Order: sequence, then C-alpha cells, then structure tokens
Amino acid sequence: MVTNPSWILRSYPAAMPILKNWELEDRAIPEAAGGELLVKTLWLSVDPYMRGRISPAKNYAAGFKLGDLMRGGGIGEVIISESPGFRSGDIVMSDHFGWQPFSVIPAAAAKPVKTADAPIQSALSYLGMPGLTAYFALLKTGRPKTGETVLISAASGAVGQIAGQIARIKGFDPVAVAGSDEKLEWCRELGYRAGVNHRTSTDLVADVAATCPTGVDVFIDNTAGPIHDAAMLNLNTFGRVVVVGTIALADRFDQPDIGLRHLRRTLITRARIEGFLLDDHEAENETALADLLSWYKQGLLQTREDVAEGIETVPHAFVRMLKGENFGKQLVRL
Repeated sequence: MVTNPSWILRSYPAAMPILKNWELEDRAIPEAAGGELLVKTLWLSVDPYMRGRISPAKNYAAGFKLGDLMRGGGIGEVIISESPGFRSGDIVMSDHFGWQPFSVIPAAAAKPVKTADAPIQSALSYLGMPGLTAYFALLKTGRPKTGETVLISAASGAVGQIAGQIARIKGFDPVAVAGSDEKLEWCRELGYRAGVNHRTSTDLVADVAATCPTGVDVFIDNTAGPIHDAAMLNLNTFGRVVVVGTIALADRFDQPDIGLRHLRRTLITRARIEGFLLDDHEAENETALADLLSWYKQGLLQTREDVAEGIETVPHAFVRMLKGENFGKQLVRL
C-alpha cells in the first residue's frame, strides 16, 4: 500500500520554531476533483515568508491553523489531471504543494515547468519567487543608478545571491552582508565588491562604513535587526531601503520589534523606506523571467543550492534556513 506521510502543524512556536511544532502523520493519497491535479512531489521549497504563516499573528499571507497540513512552493509530476489544461506526465510548479509526497493542487494555481533551458528546480529559485523578488526589489523598488552602492543582507541566500549578480550586471556597486567567511567568498565569486561578516563583526556600523566608503545608496534588507540599523546609520541622502524580509526576527516573531528608531536619520537623509511584496509586480513577471533566463543562458547568473533529501527532512530544512545555517537556496528533494 502506498502511503502519503504529511507534515501537520501541531503548535505555534513561541520563539524560534523547533521540530516538535510539527508532526508527521500518515495520510491517504488524496483524490483530484474537477479542476484539480494529483501531483507527485519532486521538489519542495522552504522560504522565510513561511515563518509568518505558522504564527497566529496577522500577516500578509494566510496563516495555518493548528492541525493544518503545511503547504508551500513545490514542483511535481502530474499523475492524474481533472483539468483540460494539463495531462499526466506534465511537470508543474505551484505554491499549493503540501509537505507530502502526493498533493492535490488547483489547476488554476499550477504553472508548467519547462525542462529544456534550465534544471526544473530553478522554477523555485532564480526562475521563480527568489529570482523575481531580487529583480523587482532591486530594479523597480530600489531603483539604483549606475555606480551607486547597493548593500544587500543575507547576500548568499536565495534572494541575495541573485540580487548581487543583477547589481553587477547592471553596473551598480554591490556589497554583501552574510553570516560566514565562506559565504562572503561565494559572494565575491558572484561579483560582490566587498562584504561584512555580521556574525564575527564587533561593530557593524563601522564595518559597513569601511566597505561602503561613499555610503549606502540602496539597501536590500532581507533580515531586519542590527544589520538594518547599521545600514540606516550609513545611508546616503535620498537613500532607498527596500524591506524584503525580517528573518532576524524569526525567534521573536510575535513580539514587538524593539530597537533603534531611525526617524531622525530618515528625516535628515530624506530616505525612502518601502516594504516589498512580489505580488505587486505580477503583471511584469514574464519580462523579468525572460531577463533572468537570458542572463542564466549567457552564463551571467550562478546559483548555489542547499538540498535536503526526503520528506522527513522538511521541518529541519525550514528551521536551519531560518537560523541562516543553509548555504544558497534551501530545497528539499523527494
């Protein structure tokens, strides 16, 4: 008998999520109804935004209730199609994959994955949400000018590694903030001019100043926390701060974000601080994906993946990503 082990949310984390917040429950393989697809999971993605979905606090993405099946981005092979737009054997991606080997997803929320131009898992990385986030956060929200300094936190991560390379391609001056010397070395290989190790730094403000001697023009903030403070204190007049993620707050998500207040600094620099959500740019996705694919095919984009193996590893992969223990885009292969 084929089984379908599925990860269920059993408790909300009080601080950093732990493995006991989930339970692996054996379930039957679901059946596809009209307009749905039964899909065999090949790849699952775990991403920082999902931390907000396992909290009872209000969030921009709908949260999970206790007892709910965990869901997120994934790629799989269609086993049974109850939609005229897909057939058995098609490879699709969707944000509706369960943390399970077999899922039923709405056909309307599935997109075909082309396999000729890039590895299929790229649809969860540089040709998917992380790549699109890097593209729009940098070029449409941050809007750097040629030669301007772009500081990027979590620079070796799924979004950061792409944002830094786009900055290099477009003639900006990318500077990395990452959590190890090994990650910073990878960032330099990608084209970052310099970098700061935030885990070993004893003075982030001074270290950012040293690596950005003319100041920070655009800050792509994937973390929040002390890195944000250091960027703000080095921000140039009319600087732009793009708030993409707040992963530094993963261990205190439901508590007030207490730290330095930068209102005076914002006033003096006349800075623009703007939150970023990818959904706001959906109408331009195809243009961005064409650019990203073109850069990849030209050899201008490199990516690093951190791959966990098997359905039993999904929560572990998620937690280690929140702790910054992954190196590159965190994926799970089934």
